[in-house]
Amino acid sequence: MATGARSLWQEPRAADAPPVGRLDWLMVGAFGAAVAVEAIVRPDLTWRPLVVGLALILIPALLWRRRQPLTAALLGFGVAGLLSVLQLTAHTDDLGLSSTIAVAILLYSLVRWGSGRDIVLGTAFVTAVVALGMVVSATGWGDVVGGSAFLLMFIALAAVFRYRADLGRRQHLEIRNQERLALARELHDIVAHHVSAIAVQAQAGGAVAGTQPEKAAEVLAAIESEASRTLAEMRSMVRVLREADVDYAPQLGVADLPALARSDATPTVEVSLAGSLARLPRHLDAAVYRLAQEALTNAVRHARGATHIGIEVRREGDAVRLRVADDGRGEPGWGPKPGFGLLGMAERAQLLGGSLSAGPGAEGGWLLEVVLPVKASA
Repeated sequence: MATGARSLWQEPRAADAPPVGRLDWLMVGAFGAAVAVEAIVRPDLTWRPLVVGLALILIPALLWRRRQPLTAALLGFGVAGLLSVLQLTAHTDDLGLSSTIAVAILLYSLVRWGSGRDIVLGTAFVTAVVALGMVVSATGWGDVVGGSAFLLMFIALAAVFRYRADLGRRQHLEIRNQERLALARELHDIVAHHVSAIAVQAQAGGAVAGTQPEKAAEVLAAIESEASRTLAEMRSMVRVLREADVDYAPQLGVADLPALARSDATPTVEVSLAGSLARLPRHLDAAVYRLAQEALTNAVRHARGATHIGIEVRREGDAVRLRVADDGRGEPGWGPKPGFGLLGMAERAQLLGGSLSAGPGAEGGWLLEVVLPVKASA
């Protein structure tokens, strides 16, 4: 238990807190309107100007609730506590506006967006304020249980959404790491291929150095060119090597894409290559093939009613554009959890300095498009 409490205290703030947006301003406007209406229609309201003024203090708290969750909770429930003290002073059964129930949103935001320290301190303060309010109002056990359950529901919802967001970030990070590892493995294979070629050329140069010096000079120039190309590709890839056994077989690339075409099964697959694609950097060449292969696999597996899938790779200046389109019905699924297979492909494209977009095609079906820069990758 002590370990769990220490872990909660050290929990950082949620990293995905969005800025104040249109919905926040709409909520604040609705709250302000509710306060104004209630202040007008309640003739029995004691200390009307003071109560309305205190209620309106919640407006900045509602706007700060994600950026400064502890401050917002202390401010909002501080107002609620002050109203309880004023109610005790005025000897009245009800002092305050029903619209101030909006403070429950601040409790949700505290648990959803705050750090562990914020949550511990804020919930302790909220508990004290709620207990004071129950004592001042002399509520029965039924109201105590109902009110407590209401606040606990907000805490539980915040905890669930926080956990789901954290799980999503972890899965995102895992996918990113998997793509980095895949690129590192490709780097390992590329380097092994180039070094093997350099070793063969060096052996040939040693064999002819004594009898044909001019041939040896040509071999040295070829070795220099091969080494420079290897270093350039190493710098543009992830600087991590795999620990597993090395497969020295050459990576499949754009030139191997026509082998994915088929006309004897449904859906048919058509491959189109255009532009100067012969001298792409090896890691970029392999990445285009991997992306096209995965997009094709997902389209075959998930595009409902598809009869045709088109794969197009085109060199456009300093970029390579990959398009994979099908004529299926509706949006295909990408991986076991919607979006995660697509996310992995997007991560691979981003690691290579490119971009990926996917969505319904203009003529139906699903269209995936990847743009990878050639110069940034070389």
